[in-house]
Amino acid sequence: KEPAAVDVRIGVTDHPREIALKISDDADRDAIKAQIEAAIGGSSTTLWLTDERGGEIVIPAAKIAFA
Repeated sequence: KEPAAVDVRIGVTDHPREIALKISDDADRDAIKAQIEAAIGGSSTTLWLTDERGGEIVIPAAKIAFA
């Protein structure tokens, strides 16, 4: 069974809706988790993610409300 695409939803303070991304199915899931944990934990000032179409998004870590 092949892994399915990863759906990531991130709440951002001062933003009315959450940000939803679909990450490609060949992405390293553990690396994505580590990036999110680093941003939430304060080890990183920004969270960079790439969606399945190659689009990049950056979120300031201080603005992440939930992931």
